[in-house]
Amino acid sequence: MPLDPQVKAFLDQTREAGFPAFNELPVPDARLAYLAFATPPPEGGALAVENRRIAGPAGEMAIRVYTPAGRRPQPVLVYFHGGGWTIGDLDTHDGVCRELAAAIPAIVVAVDYRLAPEHRFPAAADDALAATRWVSAHASELGADPARLAVGGDSAGGNLAAVVALRARDDGGPRIAFQLLVYPAVDSDFDRASYRENGDGYLLTTALMHWFWNHYEPDVSKRTHPWASPLRASTLRGLPPALVITAEYDPLRDEGEAYAAQLNEAGVPAEVRRFDGMIHAFFQMSPVFEQGAVAIRHAARALGRALGTA
Repeated sequence: MPLDPQVKAFLDQTREAGFPAFNELPVPDARLAYLAFATPPPEGGALAVENRRIAGPAGEMAIRVYTPAGRRPQPVLVYFHGGGWTIGDLDTHDGVCRELAAAIPAIVVAVDYRLAPEHRFPAAADDALAATRWVSAHASELGADPARLAVGGDSAGGNLAAVVALRARDDGGPRIAFQLLVYPAVDSDFDRASYRENGDGYLLTTALMHWFWNHYEPDVSKRTHPWASPLRASTLRGLPPALVITAEYDPLRDEGEAYAAQLNEAGVPAEVRRFDGMIHAFFQMSPVFEQGAVAIRHAARALGRALGTA
């Protein structure tokens, strides 16, 4: 179907304003630009928000804990922000974490993992797994139920959520009840139809994905490791159920949908919800795109069913 009118207006405004692409900027400037691009968090909502620091594989790392009002223990979602493993932080995804925490409802723990190129693969994946294990081990002090633990993320964060599920299955846990994968980057193959159809003009471009991957893992031969490209894992059996959200005009559309298909083939229940007319990043832009708000609600319902709050 054609671009959603709200998306078309947004892309037209972006082009008219002459904003440079992230890959045309030095990394520090790209990070600032991404932060400026972030939509403000929604108003209201009975959430307690706390910034904490926890032990990570290479020193302390920051997390942000969003706790809705209600009886405890509550389920918990460990969330990894997008940004190509290179840009993004707790503030760029503050809004979407608030929305998910209130809508599920569940505790959401956002993770400020190490970024490339300062910290290349597998630093982000190591941090993501360490944070998930920390949440499981410290669930009682968070008011969370470790038996109702989910992981999730968008784009590169969806990659990290999928990788955490794989590594937890293969290397001692923790047990993960569900994975929310929002237009996840689960493969390093640029030769898919969605790249050819949507590789330019729709916010996330093929050139930008090359820029991200070149920062995260410059050695192309290492990108096929399952901890970088979980679609290449030898088997997906035994992984937690998943919801995979994709966007019609997104270069990453086909790999996300292929991952869901492989999960189902491996006996893992995986729902795919493609949002027609949408572009990459629409999920975190619910104040701008109505379909972003629809996607948030759909994700919250799926998580609620999986975690026992629906």
